[in-house]
Amino acid sequence: MNGRQVIQKSLDQAQFVVQAYLQDLTDAELLERPVPGANHIAWQLGHLIKSEHQMVEAAFPGSMPPLPAGFAQRYTSETAKLDDPAAFHAKAEYLQLYGQQRAATLAVLERITDEDLDRPGPEAYRSYAPTLGHLLALQALHSLMHAGQWAVVRRKLGRAPLF
Repeated sequence: MNGRQVIQKSLDQAQFVVQAYLQDLTDAELLERPVPGANHIAWQLGHLIKSEHQMVEAAFPGSMPPLPAGFAQRYTSETAKLDDPAAFHAKAEYLQLYGQQRAATLAVLERITDEDLDRPGPEAYRSYAPTLGHLLALQALHSLMHAGQWAVVRRKLGRAPLF
């Protein structure tokens, strides 16, 4: 297995976990916070979609499908405090956008070489993603980090552990 394949498998596994944790949650349950002051799942999903789009697009211009108009502005540190369902999207929209962005990230992996993984990442992200390999691998890690928070919400809602 080469480096690109390892990243691809990590992205696939992260997507599996994300989908499993979200499969039986309602739109209303996406607004449940694990504890006061923590971000709810709806905001986190928008944040993940926005982040993957911005990072991969910065590294590989023209590679990512556009986000809906105004989407990025709806997922900032200020909007994380909101609880109004009208401020967020429906679960189906999140899943569609997440899938589109992830498919584009996987397409990037298919067309680059293992040597490309060692190239410097975009300057804006270099402090935590110094190479393109780091930046691409980060997409899986970022999703899983947030999904770990969703496990707590699921338990709070009375759902049995999935993993």
